[in-house]
Amino acid sequence: MGDDRLTNKAIQIVTAARDDNKITGKEIISSLLNDYMELHGGGIGSDDPAIIGGIGLFHQQPVTVIATDKGTDIEDRVAKHFGCPTPAGYRKSLHLMKQAAKFHRPIFCFVNTPGAYPGQSAEENGQGAAIAQNILEMSQLPTPIITIIFGEGGSGGALALAGGDQVWMLENSTYSILSPEGFATILWKDNTRADEAAQIMQLTPRDLLKKHVIEGIIKEPSDHQQVVKNIDQVLQRQLGDLQKLSTDQLLQKRHERYRKF
Repeated sequence: MGDDRLTNKAIQIVTAARDDNKITGKEIISSLLNDYMELHGGGIGSDDPAIIGGIGLFHQQPVTVIATDKGTDIEDRVAKHFGCPTPAGYRKSLHLMKQAAKFHRPIFCFVNTPGAYPGQSAEENGQGAAIAQNILEMSQLPTPIITIIFGEGGSGGALALAGGDQVWMLENSTYSILSPEGFATILWKDNTRADEAAQIMQLTPRDLLKKHVIEGIIKEPSDHQQVVKNIDQVLQRQLGDLQKLSTDQLLQKRHERYRKF
């Protein structure tokens, strides 16, 4: 057993990342952008509501935004698989990203998902391939891509939207290969040891920053408008730096970022 204080801290962050009062992707988008227009489908046969995205103005600059959405009421959450995207969602997001690159628009991704939808229909429709394709193509798109994890960042479900230039996290968020409950079940056959698993997994923003998995941590007060302001400041600063790079420099730095892992 590890230090109880540290264990409690890790599981507290897991709990906060899952809180129903957590800021939503829709809130972030509506407060961050002007003249936002949501886009759907993308000529791929279906539209997954667990992924929302479109175009808008960020300080008068056109950008593409993509966010996972867990839903609000129970009917909405069921339709969105509680924020677990299907293959159609990842293909939709890739379509938006490729469109952004074509028109030289920066891309912002906002992630809060327990993971990709694990249902039979998703597997039959190529869930793993859709995630892999996103990661591959994101690594090559010639436009700045910044991801902010604002809740749960679960496994490939999060990685499919986090293959760009930078990844930032809100203070009360997680980023991990699977849930603490899943980790405890696999390792000890006992999901009641999720608290202990959370500490061992080192899934908190502070742990991940120490390991240089993420670029930074964004303060997350209870006031959602202040959270958006904090996100805005980070995006302004980091996007400005990325846009100073040539396309070759941008892609070289992106590839170097992931080679170190």
